[in-house]
Amino acid sequence: MAITAAMVKELREMTGAGMMDCKKALNETNGNMDEAVEFLRKNGQAKAEKKASRIAAEGLCMVVTKDDQTAAVVEVNSETDFVAKNATFQEFVKAVATQAVNSDAADMDAFMAEKWNEDASKTVSEALVEKVAVIGENLKIRRFEKVVAEHGCVVPYVHGGGRIGVIVDADTDVVNDTVKEAMHNIAMQIAALNPKYVSRDEVSADYIAHEKEILLAQIMNDPKESQKPQKVIDGMINGRINKELKEICLMDQTYVKAEDGKQTVSAYVAQVAKENNAKVAVKKFVRFETGEGMEKKEEDFAAEVAKQMNA
Repeated sequence: MAITAAMVKELREMTGAGMMDCKKALNETNGNMDEAVEFLRKNGQAKAEKKASRIAAEGLCMVVTKDDQTAAVVEVNSETDFVAKNATFQEFVKAVATQAVNSDAADMDAFMAEKWNEDASKTVSEALVEKVAVIGENLKIRRFEKVVAEHGCVVPYVHGGGRIGVIVDADTDVVNDTVKEAMHNIAMQIAALNPKYVSRDEVSADYIAHEKEILLAQIMNDPKESQKPQKVIDGMINGRINKELKEICLMDQTYVKAEDGKQTVSAYVAQVAKENNAKVAVKKFVRFETGEGMEKKEEDFAAEVAKQMNA
């Protein structure tokens, strides 16, 4: 199939690889985006798929708590940053978050069909349409998630004026200000370092196997590393896997406020538990970032790509 400038642009945003490398990868895989990502990774031209680099939509994330055990986070998008800073828009996002924390909806369709809490004569969807007419810009209630702590508490955190919203679900037999402060610190860590999992226990064997396959391909494509004994290669792969897990697993990350610069989040939680004579664990977390995974239109950049491709 024909490889377009837009396809090259998309792949470059996903991987951070060079423009011509992306073009080659797409040609080698007949335009299959997923296979092109794999091609680049195996050849060492992309460390990993970087979907976060595609964040571009405007809007807000907001967290609302009902009590110590119930919270909800929502993302509502707008077309421009100007509207995202508008008081009318911000009030609407807060109303949507309040709707979510009181909702029993299992998905977005059910949520949008609910009666609007602020006016039961209309649905959430109809309230959105009405707000679009008032603000004069396209708006979208993109997603929500409600968290109910079964044993412990929920702790919210909003970063950057609504750019990131986090909820931490703490499993604890002691709920006091010290424990809540610790969970708030961990929520800040989640906002800053964007872990994918609470612990290694959540990482699937398939994911590990896939990453090992990628790493092995990278080593085999390196003239020097590929000549090393298999035992050494296996050690290199396991070392790199452990390094990656320390980045994507919350409990393995270095705690951002560690006084010695070495304490892990796991050790910090254990310290808090000991100091409060309690059992404390992070059961789960939810992290929303405004525009996450959404692609911004960059027509000028696409034109630049096309120009270089045709050169």
